[in-house]
Amino acid sequence: MKRVAILISGGGSNMVALVDSMTGDHPARPVLVLSNVPGAGGLERAAERGIATAVVDHRPFGTDREAFEARLTGALETARPDIICLAGFMRILTPAFTGRWSGRMLNIHPSLLPKYPGLHTHARAIAAGDADAGCSVHEVTAELDGGPVLGQARVPVMPGDTPETLAARVLVQEHALYPAVLRRFAMGDRTPVHLP
Repeated sequence: MKRVAILISGGGSNMVALVDSMTGDHPARPVLVLSNVPGAGGLERAAERGIATAVVDHRPFGTDREAFEARLTGALETARPDIICLAGFMRILTPAFTGRWSGRMLNIHPSLLPKYPGLHTHARAIAAGDADAGCSVHEVTAELDGGPVLGQARVPVMPGDTPETLAARVLVQEHALYPAVLRRFAMGDRTPVHLP
């Protein structure tokens, strides 16, 4: 059984989708939900599900990302995860950290990568006149949102869409895609998942 740690910064809706999928014959189980934001809503939602939680607040570390990540690594190593899932974790990680967990760390991103890495993905898709938007799950590497894509789900861009309306429809697909990719990944299968 693979051990999964999930890193969050906010309400944790993708974390909940992942946790709730890891039952029955699933090859993985959640062992830790960790946030860099004290009081993040997802921490309470994880605790309600009986999952251990931890907080490593990035703010006291200022610009010292290495010191923050050393504390993060310490908290993760205590939980001994086989897989780390970033689920709305809003910190850019250094090459040293991504290298430490290479091949074991996943992220979900709200665009059809390689389009629109970084922020404001929905506004950028609308501004470009794209017919489709969506989300991607990828392996985390030192390149921001640049690791191998393990799954994508497409969402049509509708006339009159705002970044908020598009984001809401993409989020529904995120909650389906991320658990599907995690299940495969936990079985050692990196074949990309494509949801319509």
